[in-house]
Amino acid sequence: MSEPVEARVDLDAIRANVALLRGRAAGAEVMAMVKAEGYGHGLVEAARAALDGGATWIGVARVSEALRLRAAGVTVPILSAVTTPGEPYEDAVAAGVDITVGSPLLVERLVTAAEATGRAARVHLKADTGLSRGGATPADWPATVEAALAAQAAGHVEVVGLMSHFACADEPSHPSVGRQLAVFRDAVDHAEKAGARPQVRHLSNSAGLLTLPEARYDLVRPGIAVYGLSPIPAEGTFGLRPAMTLVAELAGVKRVPAGSGVSYGHTYVTPRETTLGLVAAGYGDGVPRHGSGLLDVLVDGRRYRIAGRVCMDQFVVDLGEHDPRPGGEVLLFGPGDRGEPTAQDWADTIGTISYEIVTRIGARVPRVYTGASADVDE
Repeated sequence: MSEPVEARVDLDAIRANVALLRGRAAGAEVMAMVKAEGYGHGLVEAARAALDGGATWIGVARVSEALRLRAAGVTVPILSAVTTPGEPYEDAVAAGVDITVGSPLLVERLVTAAEATGRAARVHLKADTGLSRGGATPADWPATVEAALAAQAAGHVEVVGLMSHFACADEPSHPSVGRQLAVFRDAVDHAEKAGARPQVRHLSNSAGLLTLPEARYDLVRPGIAVYGLSPIPAEGTFGLRPAMTLVAELAGVKRVPAGSGVSYGHTYVTPRETTLGLVAAGYGDGVPRHGSGLLDVLVDGRRYRIAGRVCMDQFVVDLGEHDPRPGGEVLLFGPGDRGEPTAQDWADTIGTISYEIVTRIGARVPRVYTGASADVDE
């Protein structure tokens, strides 16, 4: 290990997950979401592995992410899904990046960008069907469609897609799911009657793709499932394989007497004479501080609980009578093949979701890639 903690990313797992999702999409194209540094796995590397697995579109949150992918040679359609007035839209339009549009104001901004670049902006009109985040509400949808189609007639905009996003797809029986489907159908119907001829209509995230066949339309947008983590843990893994293993070095081992306070605040006091192991990873690397005294890790094939508070750069485990050699590897989480916790295990323990566990892994943690695309350079 070049650093005391590293995230090992299996690109073959990403590729296989996307291939599985493509099969489940039943003819719909796959847009692999690689926002937030590929959910912590690496932006460019995750995108290339997903394309190798059969994705034909890439999705990001911000224009800056899309521009990095273009600079790395990714030529497939890329959608920037989270839009703000201050994004560098001239750069996006010049690079052929698709933009999510949910208001006439943003249409105006893209018209300006198109005039500045001499190129039509590719847009996906987003309807707010019940998430109450981005997108045009049903009341504002007609004006947004009208503005976009007028800009298209003037040669400034190309309406490539119509889209929305589920609020509760991870609860397939939630009443909002059916309501959102109905509102989206109405939004699509209105836009097409007004003259829109989109290449793609899209609504489903990972959970929608896997459980709501009626919501797949022309394109699906899996995110967490690309990385092998279930969007609905209660329903199992869906055959997905986690791509990330977080590994840290066992920095030191020491024998201490009963009654020894451990780490800041002495929230853990050894109940007996014991061996403590110092692990070189902390909340600065993405180990949740609120997992202090709760999370397990794997040392020499056995699970041990974090003892005391997680620090910025390290934490301690109570090893009991085990006396491992310093310098060995500690598995924090991974696929679970060797008995280590999974990211989902950590999430369940501290009351969060696996998405947060993998995306919070810090920038100073090197990503080490295995698989056929492991030689990708950004």
